[in-house]
Amino acid sequence: MNARSGHVHSAHCAHTASADAEVAALDPSRRRFLQWSALAVAAGLLRFPLDAAASSAGAVQALPLKQVTLKPSLFLDSLQTNRRYLLELEPDRLLHNFLQYAGLPPKGEVYGGWEGDTIAGHTLGHYLSALAKMHAQTRDAALRQRIDYIVAELARAQAKDPDGYVGGLTRKNDKGAIDNGKLVFEEVRRGIIKGSKFNLNGSWSPLYTVHKLFAGLLDAHELAGNAQALQVLLPLAGYLGGVFDALDHAQMQALLDTEFGGLNESYIELGARTGDPRWIALGKRLRHEKVIDPAAAGRDELPHIHANTQVPKFIGEARQFEVAGDADAAAAARFFWETVTGHYSYVIGGNADREYFQEPDTIAAFLTEQTCEHCNSYNMLKLTRHLYQWTPQARYFDYYERTLHNHTMAAQHPATGMFTYMTPMIGGGERGFSDKFDSFWCCVGSGMEAHAQFGDSIYWQDAASLYVNLYIPSTLDWPERDLALELDSGVPDNGKVRLQLRCAGARTPRRLLLRLPAWCQGGYTLRLNGKAQRGTAADGYLALERRWRSGDMIELDLAMPLRLEHAAGDADTVVVMRGPLALAADLGPVAEPYDAPDPALVAAADPLAGFAELPQPGHFLAAATQPPGLTFVPFYAQYERRSALYFKRLAPAQWAQEAARRARQQAERAALQATAVDMIQFGDEASEQAHTLRSDTSFGGAYRRKQCRDVRGKGFVEFQMKGSAQPLALRLRFWGSDKGRFNILIDGKLAVEVQVDRSQVIDFVDRDYALPPALTRAAQLTFRIEPQHGDTAGPLFGGWLIPAASA
Repeated sequence: MNARSGHVHSAHCAHTASADAEVAALDPSRRRFLQWSALAVAAGLLRFPLDAAASSAGAVQALPLKQVTLKPSLFLDSLQTNRRYLLELEPDRLLHNFLQYAGLPPKGEVYGGWEGDTIAGHTLGHYLSALAKMHAQTRDAALRQRIDYIVAELARAQAKDPDGYVGGLTRKNDKGAIDNGKLVFEEVRRGIIKGSKFNLNGSWSPLYTVHKLFAGLLDAHELAGNAQALQVLLPLAGYLGGVFDALDHAQMQALLDTEFGGLNESYIELGARTGDPRWIALGKRLRHEKVIDPAAAGRDELPHIHANTQVPKFIGEARQFEVAGDADAAAAARFFWETVTGHYSYVIGGNADREYFQEPDTIAAFLTEQTCEHCNSYNMLKLTRHLYQWTPQARYFDYYERTLHNHTMAAQHPATGMFTYMTPMIGGGERGFSDKFDSFWCCVGSGMEAHAQFGDSIYWQDAASLYVNLYIPSTLDWPERDLALELDSGVPDNGKVRLQLRCAGARTPRRLLLRLPAWCQGGYTLRLNGKAQRGTAADGYLALERRWRSGDMIELDLAMPLRLEHAAGDADTVVVMRGPLALAADLGPVAEPYDAPDPALVAAADPLAGFAELPQPGHFLAAATQPPGLTFVPFYAQYERRSALYFKRLAPAQWAQEAARRARQQAERAALQATAVDMIQFGDEASEQAHTLRSDTSFGGAYRRKQCRDVRGKGFVEFQMKGSAQPLALRLRFWGSDKGRFNILIDGKLAVEVQVDRSQVIDFVDRDYALPPALTRAAQLTFRIEPQHGDTAGPLFGGWLIPAASA
């Protein structure tokens, strides 16, 4: 090939182009789409796409998945593990409700877990998106066959509904029976909106479930070229749009108080794809004003609201800016991202405790078992892509890379392919993974998608440049620009990166921008075709500009010094970092319980001076820890190990004070145990059995290594404790910010009416309730705790029956 002419591709580039042409030629759905599109335009159902500038609104664009192939690495391993799981799932089981409520016989039994609840059907949407993304990434025909089958079955079910509705969600009616979820929307159309955060007219977040189906169909259409997916989506979107059209503004805002996922984004995207302004208008109506307006005005009103419910709303705002040019929507999306990443995020990129944002800059006080829901990070990465597209600043990919390596990769078990819901930040925590066929949480769905698309954000382009933002081993085939390159990388184990241009021609961008991660702290070496270079470093990128030739080789070696990063708002709570990875102290296998105090970094000067590197990459033996001699390893890889990620950084004198404080706490616990007439540890199976506990609508759990139990709605918890002739009080332990109203009964008689108000104390709080002596003299007492008026009792972290004089 004449590399100077640019008119002839190398054999490598030509093969890529012909392979794409072959796929297009063999794809009957594309022919069907052209035929359908012609009819749809004639009928007024489909308009020409919106102006290209308005629909992109981006300074840069990602190179598509189909042009990127992953090379061997932990990312390819993860992708292949996920592919095996996707192919283990049975589409007919996920389609069960869709067929049943269309009056067609299902072909498989419905799955369990969340798919057995009224949120049923959400997994099919996630699954369709995951299949489409992985098909684009791998060009695997088996995945395409599943996509085509699922969409065809949805079309078959939809054909039975004259309104164009198709869905798998259900609802519980007033008598507790399960109905077709379509009834929810028919009630809404009539102005019946009985909603809470996660329940609308007896169904668990039905618009969230609909959004997953919308997104799955859009992905099947765009990434797998399935034209029928758009044919299914258009009538469904029209049906739901008719429901929204029947509502006034106040009713619409009341409807949006219940979680609706990113349905606004889907409508905006449908408008961009079809050119029909009706869909854009519907997407704009799905603006949840009480959440979006403060952000657009630059006000942080996130504390104590559910985190992942909000992130997709802002993705929709971002897409609205791109398609419709609304600056207010862009301002809201930017402010939300800056606020969450700067004031609410943990070191792994995740956010929220017990699924809720706490106060800003307080994450050091919320290092618990219930941190970092995976869906939050999945959606934050989607939002990051949008913001980077408008303003290609390297800092966006500093966050993206951090979250991808430390949270996304931590959330999938490499052996089983199963996913976490939460990723615990508490020292000694244990990751809980899903069951293959009996979980189907939201985070299983986002996990399927996250581990199907690792190639979607590596390479970006503008008219004059190619950006390399992630150092994930891969190949890029870009025949439109006469370019094929191969990327090899040791990141995250080491900083060695090599790019080889297999094919370069006249249309190849002259400017190559390599991201200089913040973690390298400006330290790097660069070689071009074996010769040392310096390049031009600015704005987080290393710029190389020249006329590229086939065979050119770039070698970049990024420094990876150890460093400490502190939690937002607390300079004394730190994490050890190396490169993009957070390092954690290995505290032993998950099979062994952990109840020791949190370890600490103790040194008069720099605690990192005592870290000695071990032979395995990223592993260090630390001298400046209490207890001494802890081994630090990459946090993400601790799937079956307990670990400590966050450390208090203390001087020796401070450590002496901390050790004394811990000793006092231990003495106080021992004194309480000695004084108590009886004690029940809620959530502990042995303790609950010993106290003959029974309950309804009550759930056990754990928080901050303390087991607990709550009671909700019309439920109760009942247990037995020893009585005494002396006056008694019941001491109950709560988390400081929890609230609720409930009654305490003894042997069927009301003893105390309790109102627990949210405290500003970020710690456990003990509250003592004096009991009527006439009710506590029997040798055996039956206590019953019941919420008042559908409120909540707890979580309760322990109950002690103590002498009233000790209260």
